[in-house]
Parts: sequence; C-alpha cells; structure tokens
Amino acid sequence: MVSAFFTLITGLFLLLCFYFYLKYNHWKRNGIPTAKGCVPILGHMLPVLMKKLQFGQFIQNIYDEHKDYSMVGIYNGTTPSLILREPHLVKSVLQSNFSSFHENAIKIDPNADPLLAKHPFFCTGDAWLNGRKRLTYAFSSARLKVLFVAVNGVCKKLEDFLNRRLETKNKYEVELKPLFLRFTGEVVANAGLGIEGHCFEDETTPSAFDQLTGDALTTSLSNLIWEYFPAIGRLLKLNLLPKRLDQFFRKVVAENLEIRRREPIYRNDFLQLMIDMQKIGEKVDEEVIVANALSFFLDGTETSSVTLSYIGYDLAVYPDIQEKLRNEVMSKIEKHGGFTYEALKEMTYMNQVISESQRCHMVAGFMHKLCTVEFELQGSDGLTYRAKPGENIIIPVGGLQSDPEYWIDPEVYDPERFNEERKQTIEKMTFIPFGEGPRICVGMRMAMLQMKACLANLLRNYKLELSPRTQVPLKILPNYLLPEVSGGIWVYITKL
Repeated sequence: MVSAFFTLITGLFLLLCFYFYLKYNHWKRNGIPTAKGCVPILGHMLPVLMKKLQFGQFIQNIYDEHKDYSMVGIYNGTTPSLILREPHLVKSVLQSNFSSFHENAIKIDPNADPLLAKHPFFCTGDAWLNGRKRLTYAFSSARLKVLFVAVNGVCKKLEDFLNRRLETKNKYEVELKPLFLRFTGEVVANAGLGIEGHCFEDETTPSAFDQLTGDALTTSLSNLIWEYFPAIGRLLKLNLLPKRLDQFFRKVVAENLEIRRREPIYRNDFLQLMIDMQKIGEKVDEEVIVANALSFFLDGTETSSVTLSYIGYDLAVYPDIQEKLRNEVMSKIEKHGGFTYEALKEMTYMNQVISESQRCHMVAGFMHKLCTVEFELQGSDGLTYRAKPGENIIIPVGGLQSDPEYWIDPEVYDPERFNEERKQTIEKMTFIPFGEGPRICVGMRMAMLQMKACLANLLRNYKLELSPRTQVPLKILPNYLLPEVSGGIWVYITKL
C-alpha cells in the first residue's frame, strides 16, 4: 500500500515536472531568446508579484537587457508572452495586420463586471465597433468645442480654489496629482454628466468625483489574479471594478436621466449626446449609457491627472520652458480676445511640451495584445515567430520611447523634439502614448483638450516652482497599476 502511494506521488511529481518543462521551453523550442529569472508557476512575474517593480518598469528592463534582439520571450505565470523590440513589428501588430491582433489581452467577465465589459478597451467585435463609433462622434471637433465651455468653467473653479489658498500667504505648497485629480474629476462631472463633482470644496467628501477611485488602482490580489492568472479570475468571478463605483454610476445616471425626462432642458454634455442617440433610433439602452459614463470617468480622470502632474514637474524643473509656454499662452489669448477654443487649438508649443512629458514619463509603459489569427512576425535580425490565436503580444512603450537608437539623448527633456521640423524625423511607432492604429485611444482629443485648458489657465495666472518635498530623481512605486511617484510631486504655486 505504501509502495503504491509512493509510486503515485512520484508519478505525479514527474508528470508535473514534464508539464513545466514543456511550458517553460516554449520560447527555446521556437528559437526565441528568453529573459532570465523564470521560476515554476510564477514564470517571470516574481519581481512584480513581490511588488519590487511595476509591470511597466519590468517590461522596460527586459527591453533594455536585450538590445541585440528584435523580440524576446517571457512567461506570464505559465503563459508565454512575446515582447516586440522593433518598430516595424509593433506596426504589424497595431496597424498593418490589425485583423490578426485586434483584441486587447485582458478579458472581462460580463457576469462579474457588466459595466466594465462594455468599455471600448475591453470590447470586441460589433460591441467594440459600435462603442467606438459613439465615442468618436462624441469627441468630434464640433462636440469638443461645445464641451470646451464646461471645461473652461472648471478652469475657473480651479482658479478660485487656488486663490482661496493664496489669500493669506505668498505661495501655496501642493501635491500635483491630487490637485489635478480635482480638475479632471470635475471635468468628468460637469462635461460628462452635467452635474457638480464637488472636487473643489474646501472639505473633501468621499462622494466627490476626485475621491471615487479610492484604492481601486492599486495592485490588489483581485487585480493581480486577473492580470497573471485570468482563468482563476473567471472561475472565482472576481470583479476588477469596485462594486461601489458600479452602484454609484448606475444611481447617478438613472437620477440624471429621470430629471431630464421631467425637465426637457437641453444640455451640452456627454450624457446629452447619449440621449440624442436614443432619439435618432440608435439602440443605446440605460445600461450602455451608464457604461459609457463610466468609461468617460475612468479614461478622463486618473490618466490625465497623472500626465498633468508629470508636465507640472517638468515645467517646475525647467523654468525657461515654463516661461516660453506662458508667453505662447498669453499671446494666443490676446490674439483671440480671450481664452477660447480657437486660442487653445493654436497653442502648438504646448503640444510639444505635453508630448515630451509623455515620452519621458509613461502613464502606460506597455500594451498587451492578443493574437486572433495566425501570423508570422519577422525581425530584422532573422528571428521569426509564428504567433498562434490566443497568444499574448507585449508592446514595450516605455522601452521604445527612451531608446537611444531612436532618440538623441533620450534622458534629456527637450520639447523641441516635437516641433514641426523635427517631429517629421521621429520613427513611426517609437512614440505611442495613446496607442496607434484602429484601437488608438478614442478619448485622446478630449484628454488633450482638458490638459491644455488646465495648463493654459494655470500658467496665465501662476508660476510653478519645485518644492524640496519632491524626491528627485522620481521613483515609481510598484504597488499601483498607474505610475505613482514615491512621496508625490510637490510644487510651490505663486501668483504672477
């Protein structure tokens, strides 16, 4: 009996060893170089799971360590993932052969996260196509000009907020991320839903729009399971979106729709657009409206506030660039007789500043795509891999945007890289902060509108100086899904 039990255990152990041997020899069998540090079950994810590195940093490290190769393999748990290191390979996946890689790798269980499953980032097929059409129309030039009115109103709220803090002192020391989260949260509330976000109240409440995400963007156990062990996530029906956010947006949208039915006042906001689409016969039920409102919130708050905080840091560190940008802002406002949508559009140096900050500080350091149709990827070094349906492809955004092969002195902050002449020389697919191809971020234009409006109004009235509370060089904390700076980015704000 004991002998039979020992034989069974030994057999199971050998079978397990053989399973891991097959799993962790996938890249070797296919002639693709493999990153170091693979361990059973966890693959290469140990540094991320132990919260020593954020996943984006981890991918960039592997990119930097394999300069002689066009592609490199890793194991996300037991799942093989291929990191592409050459722009032409990235173009194949994001653009020229989009039909073979048209899905993002993270899958949402509609039973666990019904609203999040309707987000354009996670959708596929007709659901993705229809959702993208709605949002593309929502952020057309004509609609943006209308939404600018609400955004400009938020700019005035920001100014009032700062002036209250400067009433009794010459300078106001503030952490940029929470400050800009107030701004983007209020934009979503005002321009998205036509309601007050209460982000600029002196006493912050948990229901204010800048407080809604809470700790939802930390690398919680649920988030880690979904990212690295999705099969377990689906089995356990774990949700990525906190229930309180789901319930909050359902309640707010339902109440708002009821008010608008009783009081037929036309409003120029995102929610009104969804209502208009219902009137012209498009099938936009209340669940879809709630999902779109949630998408507007998720895409418009955190990522834009993080980007704005990095731009604020760069402007504080380089006062000459800050002054040059301020001069452009003032001249365009004077030219158009006030702060208008047209004045904002003409602030081209501001576009350069934003682009260079996006290049230097990646909000999303990678993209995770899924192969849907078999396709052969060919590197310039002779490496070839035939991707199969269901296999993961990783685009190392951070590595490409900081590679000295494509950027002169990439560690130097230089907005002139993006002037009209020099930006023509930038190699395609080495600067992709919003993605590229048919799945390029549909909210890009709205994000640029609110960031430019915020910066223009800030610089026309105030000066930014770096506070010694900011730890330089900036260090990214590993336990957040989006890059969070250790200690925060702090500045002094003074009136001009």
